[in-house]
Amino acid sequence: MIIATYVKHVPDAEARLTAEGGRIALDENAYALDGMDEYGVEAALRLKEAGLADEIVALAIGPARSEAALRTALALGADRAVLLETDDDLDPLAQAEPLAEATRACGAELLLVGGKQADWDSAALGPAVAEALGWPVCDWTTELGIEGREVAAVHDVDDGREAWRASLPVVVTTQQGLNEPRYPTLPNIMKAKRKPLERQPLTANPRVVTLDAILPSRARRGVRLEGDAATVASELARRLRDEAKAL
Repeated sequence: MIIATYVKHVPDAEARLTAEGGRIALDENAYALDGMDEYGVEAALRLKEAGLADEIVALAIGPARSEAALRTALALGADRAVLLETDDDLDPLAQAEPLAEATRACGAELLLVGGKQADWDSAALGPAVAEALGWPVCDWTTELGIEGREVAAVHDVDDGREAWRASLPVVVTTQQGLNEPRYPTLPNIMKAKRKPLERQPLTANPRVVTLDAILPSRARRGVRLEGDAATVASELARRLRDEAKAL
């Protein structure tokens, strides 16, 4: 069986953001593999190590820099990678059809997708790809296994947890709690540079267009408190309690 795992190259949660010309401006070093996708890569690796999969294919949609996310997946243990290269900022629905086509093309029967994409702050991609493929979807999965030709999973629902089973092929969205992702070792990072990574140009039409981007800001009051330590401490506590409502 072939497992496909989708990875995204998204802004690092610790990166410093600026807005220029109506867009968020980041340099190449301010991106990282989406944390939600790490759980999908780790799940695929564990299934392969258990003898339940023959090959893991990492898929990505995005600009040339997305190769870094794929190389990370290859360093973790994926066998090969495919980058659907586009400079368009595609929303989840616009990504769904090309991702579905890439999943079919690689022959995968299980597609693992992060439960939420950090760049769009959206959980729509997994269900949208499942619809495009015509496959069942198990979202927000916290336990995952394969028994014969069935996927057995546990996922979160509004009022607790739910056990779920479906015949392959299946789309599964992953989240924290499913596993503990491993770190790539230096030897595997070097090996990843020699693993096959195929680039395919992608032409797609975004359904959502960003018109402007503005980072929120708040003017500093610049108040200087004078006096001895006790007086300053008392005045600071008063301001925090009465003005900032922080106490």
